[in-house]
Amino acid sequence: MSKAKQQPVHEVRLGAIKAAIWENETNVGTRHNVTVCRLYKDGEQWKQTESFGRDDLPLLAKVVDLAHTWIFQQAG
Repeated sequence: MSKAKQQPVHEVRLGAIKAAIWENETNVGTRHNVTVCRLYKDGEQWKQTESFGRDDLPLLAKVVDLAHTWIFQQAG
């Protein structure tokens, strides 16, 4: 029997920058992890990378801040 692929509990996206928030149950309660990527189109195919250029950094900071806010809102 194959295991279903885990999905993020929430995503934050601004332009091409996306943060996926993952929920993990531990013996001390729920914990969250965040992965970030930049989306781009290569011909007709959408791809993603974990590499960010200088001009991506301000938007990356905003996306990560929004992910941080979402995680804190879940606790209260």
